[in-house]
Order: sequence, then structure tokens, then C-alpha cells
Amino acid sequence: MTAVAVAAAPGAVLRLADVPRGAVAALLRRWGLELELVAPGTPIPHSYWGESEAGIASRRVYARADTPLHSVLHEACHTLCMDGARRESLERDAGGDFDEENAVCCLQILLADELAGVGAERLMLDMDRWGYTFRLGSARRWFEYESADARAWLVRHGLLDAAGRPTFAART
Repeated sequence: MTAVAVAAAPGAVLRLADVPRGAVAALLRRWGLELELVAPGTPIPHSYWGESEAGIASRRVYARADTPLHSVLHEACHTLCMDGARRESLERDAGGDFDEENAVCCLQILLADELAGVGAERLMLDMDRWGYTFRLGSARRWFEYESADARAWLVRHGLLDAAGRPTFAART
């Protein structure tokens, strides 16, 4: 991977516009997902949270240039972590249980390392800035000390290999 620095205003989270054009779409394509870009100021289809948050339907992730990168990755990972039947009927609300939500958070952190200039450290900082809450107080502490179950879940469902690397296959 080539290191390319991406930037956002100090204290701000990275937005889709802060990442090299096409990088996120290319990453999602590796998993069989499509990134659908929405025009500025237009409501994002299938967004659970509204505002600038990403939306999901089937194998599509919807976002605008001002959508937080962590939101795009989180919603994409929801799509990847659900079984095929749920994925095909997916529209807006990913559902899932506690273990799946933890797997989603873990996978989005791991996928950040697949984006040049972003990386897990930056994504975890953005998750904290945005207000994700973890029992240990930060995304990084959770990822370092409590994500073993989430990683095992991802391996069990074929999203990570035995060495903990992304397989680029969605849960079947």
C-alpha cells in the first residue's frame, strides 16, 4: 500500500471527500459492494441516522462527499457481516445483535488499514470524536483489549482468515 496523507480540519473527522477519489469505492468493490455517491445537499437514501450519515440497501452504500468516512465503513461492514438473506432484503436498518455490532466495529477498523493514508489509528480517533462509546473509554482501548470475540466472530463467518486478515468475502 502506498502511503498518501489525507487531511481534515484539526479536530474534525475524515469525510469521504478527504480520501483520494475512488479509493473507498475500489475497496468496497473488493467485497462486492457498490458505493453510490449522492449530490451535495441531497438527502442520503436509506440512511438510518439521516443528516450526512451513510445509507445502505442490499449491496449498495450511499454517501455524499460530506459523509464521515467511519460512517461509510461502518454501514458497509454491517452489510458484509449480515447473512445473505438479510443482505438481499436490507433497506436502511441493518439490525443484528450485540456480537454482530462488535464485529462490524472491528471490521471497519481493520478496513481503514486498506485505505492509503487513513489507517486504523485515524479511524479509531474519528470514532471517538464522533461519539462511539466503548466500555474501556475509547475505540483504541476496546480494539486492543476487548475485540478478541469480535475477531473470532469475523473468522467464524469467513470475513477474516485465521491470521486475522480480511478475506474480501461477505458472510454467506
